[in-house]
Amino acid sequence: MKIEHVALYVNDLEAARDFFAEYLGGRANNGYHNVKTGFRSYFIEFDGGARLEVMNKPGMTDAPKGLNRTGFVHVAFSVGSREGVDALTARLKEAGYEVVSGPRTTGDGYYESCVVVIEGNQIEITV
Repeated sequence: MKIEHVALYVNDLEAARDFFAEYLGGRANNGYHNVKTGFRSYFIEFDGGARLEVMNKPGMTDAPKGLNRTGFVHVAFSVGSREGVDALTARLKEAGYEVVSGPRTTGDGYYESCVVVIEGNQIEITV
């Protein structure tokens, strides 16, 4: 069994799609729009076959997203090397995204950084 995809509701659908393409090499499909419900989405595919669905629909609530909360906390992206982690973290920081930890080696041996990106959601960048 494998995880087929992970989904993320966002307010600005195109900004989310563009972020994952520009910074993480994702490739988005042409999108889907249900005109009856107003639901819209893009599937974004990454190397290795992992997919992320970014979605939007009218009437969503947008509660504050504390970093220490229950539920899904981050999605981790492997960039293949420590240098890749350093470079992408620096690039995101330069673009104005909040780096909340790292780059660093964690107690369990991961080299990673955590960055708050789309609408208060966190990604982890790792080797």
